[in-house]
Amino acid sequence: MRLLHTMLRVGNLERSIDFYTSVLGMQLLRQKDYPDGKFTLAFVGYGDESDNTVIELTYNWDTDHYDLGEGYGHIAIEVEDVYAAVTELKGRGGKVIRDAGPMHAGTTIIAFIEDPDGYPIELIGKK
Repeated sequence: MRLLHTMLRVGNLERSIDFYTSVLGMQLLRQKDYPDGKFTLAFVGYGDESDNTVIELTYNWDTDHYDLGEGYGHIAIEVEDVYAAVTELKGRGGKVIRDAGPMHAGTTIIAFIEDPDGYPIELIGKK
């Protein structure tokens, strides 16, 4: 078994694809409209789905926003240098919601950014 993808519902597909590709540097791997169901699926990631876990962006044509709820946590992405990554992501228009620094009650360097729909993304320094 292996983890294939995480699905996020998004309110504006083009805006979300732009964020994940332009800000986070992922690739749009595939996209398909489902007219009978009135939704579109787009898959983004850092490499081919056969070898990498990816993110499925689900756009329901009649919904422009979602309440995130209290149970959802975040997506985590490993980076070489969290401080440098935060600077680079800010330069690409990323919204930093927690600057780089040690995690609460620990020493691992982390930061958080937010995607256009408000989903938090944790950046974790490579060990």
